[in-house]
Amino acid sequence: MPKTSRVIAVGPMPPEKSAYALARYSRSPDSIRESIDWVRKHDSTKFLESFYFQYGHASIADLGHVVMCFEGVSELAATEIEDEQLWDGQARSSRYQDFSRSGFITPPGLDSAQESSYKAAATRLLEAYHAIHAKTVEFLADKLPKPEQMKEDAYRRNIAARAFDVARYALFFGIPTGVGQVTSIRTLERQIRRLRSSEYVEVRDIAEEIAEACALPPACAWDDASQEAIAPTLARHVDPDAHASTSQRDLKQWAMQNLPAANSTTAVPVDLIKPADTHSEIVATLLYPVTEISFRELYELARDWSTSRRNEVIDVALGSRTRRDELLRAFRGGPYIFDIVMDIGAYRDLHRHRRCQQFRKAYSGKLGYEMPEAIAEAGLAEEYRTVMDATFATISGIGANAADYLLPFAARGRFLFKMDFAEAEYIARLRSGVKGHFSYRKVAWEMKQRMEELEPELGRLMEATPPSVEDPLTR
Repeated sequence: MPKTSRVIAVGPMPPEKSAYALARYSRSPDSIRESIDWVRKHDSTKFLESFYFQYGHASIADLGHVVMCFEGVSELAATEIEDEQLWDGQARSSRYQDFSRSGFITPPGLDSAQESSYKAAATRLLEAYHAIHAKTVEFLADKLPKPEQMKEDAYRRNIAARAFDVARYALFFGIPTGVGQVTSIRTLERQIRRLRSSEYVEVRDIAEEIAEACALPPACAWDDASQEAIAPTLARHVDPDAHASTSQRDLKQWAMQNLPAANSTTAVPVDLIKPADTHSEIVATLLYPVTEISFRELYELARDWSTSRRNEVIDVALGSRTRRDELLRAFRGGPYIFDIVMDIGAYRDLHRHRRCQQFRKAYSGKLGYEMPEAIAEAGLAEEYRTVMDATFATISGIGANAADYLLPFAARGRFLFKMDFAEAEYIARLRSGVKGHFSYRKVAWEMKQRMEELEPELGRLMEATPPSVEDPLTR
């Protein structure tokens, strides 16, 4: 008897056809070949309309995957696009290419005077980016002579990359970039609905373009074998996520009416909390993005409140929830919560970690900006401060959403990460390595230090490299 293979590799299929074939396969005694033949002869749209969108068999949409790329989007929009936990993708790296060649994006909603101020500030930042990179290349070449065993072109690439690490502080959210992603249909649906409820016009427009792309054949195909639409059924079921935006608005209003002003003392760069009260933790997480108060302060406030007052916050958050809406992200968690103050460039790197729940406070620039040590060492401190101070002055005179596009990667922000110990160990080990950017290396090292203080027996298991250990010619 010929041997029958127990493993059958299935070739690429349109995402909705793949979902239909595998869903039918789970509901039938037929082989996968027979299920695929069935799908060729039947309408996948009717199946998905009934089982996924009407009956709520959501796992069906996990069986079809879509590859999409976003080109010419702002760094701000890219950050919003990537804000999905079940997401696989890559964004263009600021370490290996000159990000100033594509100019900058001017957001809508500015009057003529604001637009002029914005463009002038953006131009100054790009000029500073060029100057910092050129002078840092010279500085690093003098500081780090080429090792004899290293080839000249490899040496130059390493020096240029390290100089870009310094220069990137003058990049800003309005810089164009590119993002490539692979997601399931279910994640794509959630992404479109979330982006359609964004406060940013550009992001809402991108959501519309995603839905339009789903209703069409692929714009960039490997071959001409298939000209079927990518996910036409999905394209008809992507209303804005009204619950998330309404909840945030209502929580912000409640916070303004009921919470004290934020403590004005200097923020701790990395704070670690292990909450013992889940009810208070959820309340504190709900309020974190809509206030300027640290997570620790919010958690301690919530613990002092009565149960009914904590429930009041939760009821405000869930007041707009419908049968279709999942619980908000704030209801998800992990035993360890890191409240981190870091520059936006470092956040863009750490934001890529998926095995955690992430939250951010509104971008504002109120926490000032970082200045890399190499800036001062290269004799660029005065020029750097001048352009940063001028940029922040311009930001204060522009409308809130548009001003966010001008925030340099040097600007500090506040971000919350909930995770288990395995993810904390992974981030500390990976991101503290000598190949990494010095900004997030400091954050990763601080995460280890805080864990050793809180959980000494676990903290000792976290292998992290101190920022003082450097090997700048390693990438």
